[in-house]
Amino acid sequence: MTQQLPQTPSTEPELAGVRNFRDVGGLPTSDGRRVRYGRLFRSGHLAGATAEDAAFLGGLGLHTVFDFRNAADLKLDGLDVELPGVRNVNIPLTDPADGTEFWRMVRDGNMDELRGLLDGGKGTDRMVASYRTIILERTAEHSRVLHALAEDSVPALMHCAAGKDRAGLSIAVSLLAVGVGREAVEADYLKSNDTHRRYRVRRSDTSAAGTSPEVMELLSPLFGAHSEYLAAAFAAIDETWGGTDRYLSEGLKVTPETRERLRERLLDDA
Repeated sequence: MTQQLPQTPSTEPELAGVRNFRDVGGLPTSDGRRVRYGRLFRSGHLAGATAEDAAFLGGLGLHTVFDFRNAADLKLDGLDVELPGVRNVNIPLTDPADGTEFWRMVRDGNMDELRGLLDGGKGTDRMVASYRTIILERTAEHSRVLHALAEDSVPALMHCAAGKDRAGLSIAVSLLAVGVGREAVEADYLKSNDTHRRYRVRRSDTSAAGTSPEVMELLSPLFGAHSEYLAAAFAAIDETWGGTDRYLSEGLKVTPETRERLRERLLDDA
């Protein structure tokens, strides 16, 4: 049975220029503690933040913003707004060449190309493969994030472009490291499907044909959060390392002492 999650604080805003923002506070751990509110946030990119959005974000007391976008993402959406006194750390979790092709397809792919690349479950297969690849090949990057959180980087905000895939996996890894169960991690991950959170797909062809229901349906697997994507990441952990603990210790080189420091920084008092 999926765990019931506490309601997020009623003060959580719906930001005008930043999609998919939320505080992951309140999530339960296996030892009966909870993630502390105001310590770990997630969102889409901050490049479109309005002055009001920036003022809100600047008032969170953030130490670090982790930006997991690559060069192709940055070219498309631009740099994050500057938040005074906040450290910005860019750690790309996908290759720029892949990003360039991805965004070209999203913006400019015609119907035949989209069908060839995404129809018949190929879009879902692409996303499943991407999640597995990030877990298996970006261990150094995820290790860097966890060590930074344990040392001095909280409160922290993690984001990519849409705030669901690369940021979603980095949040998932961070939550697993402090003992949040997989079902609770998944429940938070799936919030990215809320209508007001979803990334706005931009197409060069804005005609009825270029943005038809079939086009949007073909692109949908790329922009939705689906349980099978996160399940593929968890399966990669289990198949390669035999479970979360060995993934953290052997794959990410996170010691028990570092995990304890993470708990101290991210969890409510025992």
